[in-house]
Amino acid sequence: MKLKIIILFIYWGLFQANTMLYAQSNKKQVTLAPFVYTTTADQLQLLKKQDLTYSAGPIRNSFPTIELKPEEKFQTVDGFGYTLTGGSAFLINKMIPDARVHLLKELFGNEATSIGISYLRISMGASDLDSEVFSYDDINNGETDPDLKRFSLSKDTLNLIPLLKQILAINPHIKIMATPWSPPVWMKDNHASKGGHLLKEFYGVYAEYFVRYIHEMKKAGIQIDAITIQNEPHHGGNNPSMVMEPNEEATFIKNYVGKAFRQHGIKSKIIVWDHNCDEPNYPMDIFKDSLANKFIDGAAFHLYNGDISALSVVHNVYPQKNLYFTEQWTGKNGTFAGDLIWHVKNVIIGSMNNWSRNALEWNLANDPDYAIHTPGGCTECKGALTISGSSVSRNVSYYIIAHAAKFIPAGSVRIGTENVQNLSCVAFLSPSGKKILIVLNESVNKKIFNIKLNHTWITTSMLASSVSTFVL
Repeated sequence: MKLKIIILFIYWGLFQANTMLYAQSNKKQVTLAPFVYTTTADQLQLLKKQDLTYSAGPIRNSFPTIELKPEEKFQTVDGFGYTLTGGSAFLINKMIPDARVHLLKELFGNEATSIGISYLRISMGASDLDSEVFSYDDINNGETDPDLKRFSLSKDTLNLIPLLKQILAINPHIKIMATPWSPPVWMKDNHASKGGHLLKEFYGVYAEYFVRYIHEMKKAGIQIDAITIQNEPHHGGNNPSMVMEPNEEATFIKNYVGKAFRQHGIKSKIIVWDHNCDEPNYPMDIFKDSLANKFIDGAAFHLYNGDISALSVVHNVYPQKNLYFTEQWTGKNGTFAGDLIWHVKNVIIGSMNNWSRNALEWNLANDPDYAIHTPGGCTECKGALTISGSSVSRNVSYYIIAHAAKFIPAGSVRIGTENVQNLSCVAFLSPSGKKILIVLNESVNKKIFNIKLNHTWITTSMLASSVSTFVL
């Protein structure tokens, strides 16, 4: 009798253990149910969701395999997004309130229907996609204002600042980078908004201009996470613009703006270069200056010239410096297919695999006629959105950024991958433990492959000329 009771207890214990294992296994499958969002170059699929199924144990097919390696960790991600130009802010603010609120939640919210933009770049004063050239201290020709008595953000209070407040109400954690296209013209040697150099006698005043800007934005409820010293310092042909050589940026930082930030307790990061990948020596020349170096967080890049691998060139020499990808445009004469493939390969996958902490496209919105720009400014910069009144069309740049921003929150970390030939990819580990893999199939053929994560795997396929984001 005792033996029967003992046997019954053993069977009961085994039953309970198997029940718990089954429940835990099912719970794991529910928690980690994988899915994928896909966009195709022919636009037949635009962020289309599909559920996937895991298999366990060894892979039982001969297809090539992308293996994720969460134990290999690289840079932390600050976010994905756009430059919010003055023209973009004007167009969005002009929408009827309900349509504007709906759009802003779609862009910056965390709902299932949102794309989760987590990083914005804005201009200090006008960019070339404002309706007019302006700075925060514009005075009569021949006058100067070394005490910045006429400093004012009045132009930004019309559209940019009100819109930023609405965005921050939706996503209070969004990071904001500010970039000047030009200082006030009275500070420049050519006294013009286009080109020229900063006069040495105004280095100190211009540093205070930065300080005043950051303080006034903070009073308006807007925290500037980072500033770059000058947009495209080797392109003086834009309007507005200014030329700065590496020695000029180094001198300005070490003797003026860096000291001013420290004196005023400003924590905003100082970032150099903010121009093309064909000149990685520009930021490295500044980093060589030990006095300037201590104030500098890192360097920012665009890709109108050069190769995205330039970021790794800088990282390999100065691994302690952060890198950023801050601008790339899509144009009105480009194609959805061509821009989708090129930008995902270079701006998203390329910048991340080369140590960038963010990836930003140029320009959130344009009007149908590309009419909002300064004299001589860009006449064909296509935004992520085309806005006509309260009607919104989503362009290729919307999907380029959405494939990253929607799934990879700030604080995610890039992780290792073992890649498959002819499929570009990059992978991340999110703060919640999700693994995110972006894959680009730029070939004209469908690709079948496996994705392996620890002891589980998925067999999947990608259509020709498509991008997919896998959430595992």
